[in-house]
Amino acid sequence: MSETDWVYLNGEFLPASEARVSPFDRGFLFAQSVYEVTSVYAGKLVDFEPHLARLKSSLAGIEIAAPEVDFEAAHKELIDRNRLQEGLVYLQVTAGAHGPRDFYGPEVLTPSVFMFASHRELIGDVARDGITAISLEDTRWKRRDYKTTQLVSQSLAYRAARRAGAVTAIMHEDGMITEAASANLWIVSADGTLVTRNLSSALLPGITRARVQMLLGGVSVEERPFSLDDLFAAREAFTSSTGAMIAPLLAVDGNPIANGAPGPITRKVQAAYYKFIGADLSAIEWL
Repeated sequence: MSETDWVYLNGEFLPASEARVSPFDRGFLFAQSVYEVTSVYAGKLVDFEPHLARLKSSLAGIEIAAPEVDFEAAHKELIDRNRLQEGLVYLQVTAGAHGPRDFYGPEVLTPSVFMFASHRELIGDVARDGITAISLEDTRWKRRDYKTTQLVSQSLAYRAARRAGAVTAIMHEDGMITEAASANLWIVSADGTLVTRNLSSALLPGITRARVQMLLGGVSVEERPFSLDDLFAAREAFTSSTGAMIAPLLAVDGNPIANGAPGPITRKVQAAYYKFIGADLSAIEWL
């Protein structure tokens, strides 16, 4: 992933090299900030309205007033300025800078807003070939349904995965899987049912997760907890997220899922999602 030249900071578009954030910003001092990442395909935002709705929910959850910003217009201008055709737009809203470090801070928190864009191939090797993972105990805070920047657990999970020769980590708690390090997890159970964890404060309500459910139509989907044993017994598994979209999961802790290759249900989900974002399916030879 490579960052592009123009960023947005508190109402201004400016070169990335000129952007400055206060060291007293509560996002820096306390991780009191939320973020969203929206994919861009063929120069257009994908599922922007659900991302904006989740942003507002996250802001309310950590007591930051919603900024008076036309986020859609700002996203589109950032896309235009950076000539972004395929990639991601990152948006972060912090509780702002309010002087010396103080846990409580002012009664009303004035937010700070930062955005940048990245060129990135969204339908590439990961989608075609799949990923591997390790399993890790989920040590994150208890309000994972808010998309905050308290990401040290996820960062350490990715570092552990890479050192083990894997791509990501599957997080579990009390014997049950919550989600992947930065994605929702799906399995195809032994009886052929598509299963994903039910929404709660234990996991993020993924925008791609919700879109997949809308696109599947007549396919049966169960929303319920499932264990690592269920994962290892599954016919197929895949993750859903904004950045990787639909990524086949091939193995966990060195144990292959089924035959260790992307399965037919995963490919069906990929085809439905890629069609939704406007991709030319005939140009994806492996699909």
